[in-house]
Amino acid sequence: MKNSISEEKIPFWLDPDKRAIFYQGFTFLMVGLLAWYLVNNTLVNLEKQSISSGFGFLDQEAAFEIGESTIQYSAADSYGRALVVGALNTLKVSFIGMVLSLIIGVLVGVAKLSSNWLVQKLATIYIEVMQNIPILLQLFFWYALFYESFPSPQQALNPIAGLFFCNRGVAIGVPAAHPIHAYMLAALILGLILSFGIKRWAKKRKFDTGRDFPVLWAFLLLSLGLPLITWIVAGAPTRMNVPALRGFNFQGGIMLSPEFIALLLGLVIYTSAFVAEAVRAGIQAVTRGQTEAAMSIGLKSGHILNLVILPQALRVIIPPLTSQMLNLTKNSSLAIAIGFPDFVSVANTTINQTGQSIEGVAMIMGCYLIFSISTSLFMNWYNKKSKLVER
Repeated sequence: MKNSISEEKIPFWLDPDKRAIFYQGFTFLMVGLLAWYLVNNTLVNLEKQSISSGFGFLDQEAAFEIGESTIQYSAADSYGRALVVGALNTLKVSFIGMVLSLIIGVLVGVAKLSSNWLVQKLATIYIEVMQNIPILLQLFFWYALFYESFPSPQQALNPIAGLFFCNRGVAIGVPAAHPIHAYMLAALILGLILSFGIKRWAKKRKFDTGRDFPVLWAFLLLSLGLPLITWIVAGAPTRMNVPALRGFNFQGGIMLSPEFIALLLGLVIYTSAFVAEAVRAGIQAVTRGQTEAAMSIGLKSGHILNLVILPQALRVIIPPLTSQMLNLTKNSSLAIAIGFPDFVSVANTTINQTGQSIEGVAMIMGCYLIFSISTSLFMNWYNKKSKLVER
C-alpha cells in the first residue's frame, strides 16, 4: 500500500512515462507551429508578389509539344494531360529498366562466380567499371555515341527487314493493328494465371509425394501456346506495320528516340552492376556445406539452385535489390539532362510557363514518392513471401 501511494505522488517530471508523453506532445506542437509559419509566410509572400496559388492551372492549355508520348497528346491539351504524359514516360523507362537490370544483373552476378577464368574476369571488369562511372556521365556518353555512330535517316542502317538505325532513333516494324491482338493478350493473361496455379499445385505435390512436375514446360506451353492457338484460329494474320522513310524521318512501326535509348542504356548498365554484386553476395552467403549436403542426397544441380541456394540467398539479395530498384526510379529524373520528356522535364516546362513553382515542385515530389513507395511495397511483399518458414 505504501509503495502504491508513493508512486502516485511522484511528480510528472520524475516519471519517465509521463516525461515521454510530454516530450512527444511538445515536439508535435513545435513541428506544427513550424509548418504553420512556413505555409503562412509562403502565402503572404505570394500575395505580395501577386502570384496566384493552387492547381487551377492544370486545366489551362499547355501550348507546348512533347516529343515522345505513350498516349495521344497535342499542344492544345491541358497542363494536366501533359503531366500525365511525363509521368507515363517516367513509368515506362523505369519499369523496362527494372526488368532489364534484373536480368543482366543476375547473369553478371552468376558469371562472377563462374569457374571459367575469362567469364569471371569479364564480369568483374563490367561491375568495377560501371559502378565507378557516374550515371550522368554514362547518359552523356550513350547520347553522344548514338548521334555520332549512326547516319542520317536517308542513309539509315538496315541490318534486317523492318529494322532501321539512324541518328533520329531506332525504327522497328510491328504487327499491324488487328482485333485478334486483344484476344491474344487475354489468352496470355489466362496462360500466366494457369501457370501460377500449376506451380502451386506442383509445389504441394512435390511436398506430399516427392515427385517432380515439369513446371517450366507447362509455363511455356500455356503462356506461348494459348496466344499462338488464338492467333491461328483467327486466320494467322501476318500483315506488318513496317517503318518507311517519309521526308526526313521514318513513319510507321515503332520509333525509339535516341533520348529514350540513351536513358535506358545508362540506367540499366549502371544499376545492373550493383544488382550483380547483390546477387553475388547473396549466393556466396549460402555456405558451401549446404550445396555439399544437397549433392550428397542426390539432388540435381537445377534442384540445388532452386530448392537450396536461391531460397536462402534471396534473404540477402532482396533488401539491397529493393534499394537499387528505388535508385533506378529516382535516377530516371536525370533524363532532363539529355532531353527526354520525363515527368521532371514536363513539370519544369509547366513551371516556367505558369510560374507555379511551389505546386510544380510539390507534384514532382509527390510523383516520385508514389513511384518509390509502390516499388518498396511490392519488394517488401516479395521479401516477406520469400522468407524461409521454420517448422
